[in-house]
Amino acid sequence: MKRRTAREKALQALFQVNVSDTDPNEAIEHALEEGNQDEFMNKLVFGSIEHEAELDELITPHLKNWTIDRLANIDITILRMAAYELKYEEDIPKNVTIDEAVELAKAFGDDHSSKFVNGVLSKIKQNLEG
Repeated sequence: MKRRTAREKALQALFQVNVSDTDPNEAIEHALEEGNQDEFMNKLVFGSIEHEAELDELITPHLKNWTIDRLANIDITILRMAAYELKYEEDIPKNVTIDEAVELAKAFGDDHSSKFVNGVLSKIKQNLEG
């Protein structure tokens, strides 16, 4: 599975977990629609869930005039997944992670999601690079 597809499927699974409190393994199965498991996808799903509090701490300082609980479910799911990737997947160039997250926001979010996601993730990237 290509990483772009893995990210899309991970997003679908995480969204399902966040919105309907579905078990992560069930959500992954549902997102894959009988496709093969993917290691990268599993890392994104379980890593985003496992580190959610820490990822929210990374994201929150960069939300101008917003709180994390006011964000659209799809936006926070994309931000958490991409923040996980930025912090823990060191073999993936950070700009690739941001570009992929922006594409997901364009595909699944509203008209403002992609600019918002890009802005927040760019600031997180700067923070991580220190």
